[in-house]
Amino acid sequence: MARQIKTWASDLGFHDARITRPSLPDEAARQLENWLAEGCHGEMGYMERHGLMRVRPTELVPGTLSIISVRMPYWPAEARDARSVLNDGSRAYVSRYALGRDYHKVVRQRLQKLADRLAAEIGEFGYRVFTDSAPVAEVALAAQAGLGWRGKHTLLLTRNAGSLFFLGELFTDLPLPEDAPGEGHCGRCTRCIDVCPTGAIVAEGKVDARRCISYLTIELNGPIPVEMRGQIGNRIYGCDDCQVFCPWNRFAVPAEQADFAVRHGLDDVSLVELFGWDEATFVARMAGSAINRIGFERWSRNLAVGLGNAPTTDEVIGALLQRQDDPSALVREHVAWALSRHGVVG
Repeated sequence: MARQIKTWASDLGFHDARITRPSLPDEAARQLENWLAEGCHGEMGYMERHGLMRVRPTELVPGTLSIISVRMPYWPAEARDARSVLNDGSRAYVSRYALGRDYHKVVRQRLQKLADRLAAEIGEFGYRVFTDSAPVAEVALAAQAGLGWRGKHTLLLTRNAGSLFFLGELFTDLPLPEDAPGEGHCGRCTRCIDVCPTGAIVAEGKVDARRCISYLTIELNGPIPVEMRGQIGNRIYGCDDCQVFCPWNRFAVPAEQADFAVRHGLDDVSLVELFGWDEATFVARMAGSAINRIGFERWSRNLAVGLGNAPTTDEVIGALLQRQDDPSALVREHVAWALSRHGVVG
């Protein structure tokens, strides 16, 4: 049955599927407790509220006996080269996982189909599907299942596909055989730590979210700390640097799902153009996208920071001046900061 499940998973577009037990070593709980105690979760209060449930799967879904962990590649092959966009300060960099449809829906639907196929074969059984949607230690479980190993940047790595994929889980009450965990292959490489723009990877396998650009541009509700704004560069939604520069990602596999194809030209678009969108345009174009969750205000905040870091041109200054009196105090603050970066005060 375990072999059959993996075949079905492959048929549904998952590039690998492995099985593990619904428990993690005590060390995982200690690391999480220390991370939370140090405040590394920032304003993500839900992580503190969920506590150790994240590393204790049976508390989340009582009766779970086995967890099927899967991965699906997302990097859109047709997207403009990530490094070239990062090096062009006039363009907006959007994390490549968010260029297409919202991955939560895509992966969850495929996992549901896997559960349906299994139920058709053996009859009804207890299960729940997850993909970055609940207090689940996805990377730890995937590594324990043998899908890969936890890299120094805390993401899952594989020798034949790098890290450019989504993870998902099917919690079941089926007593399935476990797969063996894999071995790590980062060696002495510290490329991900060295290239992090804000020094957010504070130790091997430890990220301080308060310094992470993904946290600052997606999770943080209020003003981005002034001391961090310059380091964000043109990254307006998330950050891929630790993956873009990871040697293992030369083996990354491009996305096969049409859902992850680039939408609205977001792989290669100017900061000025995006800052010119009104809220109705944002809502219409970001419908069905993971970006939609941050809302127009934070989107505008991020773009103002990007424009503050962009090369000084009449076009950039004009775009900022047009929103100098934006209805949002949050946006106005970041616009004023951006204008000051270009020598415009008042």
